[in-house]
Amino acid sequence: MKFNQCVAEEPQGSHSENRVWKWHIQDPASQRLTWNKPPKSVLVIKKIRDASLLQPFKELCTFLTEVKNLIVYVEKKVLDDPAISGDEVFATITKKFCTFREDLDDISNRVDFIICLGGDGTLLYASSLFQESVPPVMAFHLGSLGFLTPFKFDTYQSQVTQIIEGNAAIVLRSRLQVRVLKENWEKKDTVEEKEIILTNKDVESNHKAMQYQVLNEVVVDRGPSSYLSNVDLFLDGHLITTVQGDGLIVSTPTGSTAYAVAAGASMIHPNVPAIMITPICPHSLSFRPIVVPAGVELKIKLSRDARNTAWVSFDGRKRQEICHGDSITITTSCFPVPSICFRDPVNDWFESLATCLHWNVRKKQNYLGSEDEEF
Repeated sequence: MKFNQCVAEEPQGSHSENRVWKWHIQDPASQRLTWNKPPKSVLVIKKIRDASLLQPFKELCTFLTEVKNLIVYVEKKVLDDPAISGDEVFATITKKFCTFREDLDDISNRVDFIICLGGDGTLLYASSLFQESVPPVMAFHLGSLGFLTPFKFDTYQSQVTQIIEGNAAIVLRSRLQVRVLKENWEKKDTVEEKEIILTNKDVESNHKAMQYQVLNEVVVDRGPSSYLSNVDLFLDGHLITTVQGDGLIVSTPTGSTAYAVAAGASMIHPNVPAIMITPICPHSLSFRPIVVPAGVELKIKLSRDARNTAWVSFDGRKRQEICHGDSITITTSCFPVPSICFRDPVNDWFESLATCLHWNVRKKQNYLGSEDEEF
């Protein structure tokens, strides 16, 4: 993704010494979804065990299969729901589905775009399924908050048709590439979610490295311990501070409106190339959230004199313990999530701020009449 470009311009009829430099900032609304060829397959992600989504799911899948003639991918555990597997009428549709299992099957090169039915968690889950390039994601608001899900299901047929025709704006939501290096890794410490295990030649001996793609945030906290968390934070190899408190949040601009904003961080538009660093209940009056450039490398380690271990989670999942000698390295990923907009990146974001977080909601001040001006 190109965020901005610095170009040397030479005024017409002038000499090279009069060359000037100008910044050309890309308009977020200029990012458009364009198909090289018509899409043939779609992944439908539905929130598990939510009865309110059964009818929208069936309607959407019938439309995609019968009307649009698309190959529909659905996770196997979704079809194991008795309300779906026991529907004999819908069975004629499910027979045409392609199924997959999260931990075992790779669908990264089979899906042209994704449709999410649910809340923000469905978009986070869709991101976790793809460790490299992510297909464009269209998210319908059928959950509780819906900050990342701009589409209403009432007019899904016309909206999906527009996406298939390539008539939509997109916002590239940056992700974090996180590498966890464990000094004393054991087989019993495996986690249940998809991850990339690096081979021994990629890490030092007696170490195990795991890699994750994170859309919202990495959270390091004190876990069940009653002691303060005590972790060192490095930026490009330099120690910048030691966090003493309940923990630390490292978030993307997309994640700045999630856990980070609850901890007092600023809200950053997803088009801004940045990483947000937010302490959780720091035992300091001067430790404020900071924003660093997207190109830096962050590293988090337990301080030498830490009284307890720490715990880390990635988008609220894959929680694991961090001990002395372990490290967490965080950079901006090369694989963002192309999120399809309802209108455009700017209007959608401010609409979500207003409707979901009630940003700057206040009763308006009354007009001051001429009679009141005398007092």
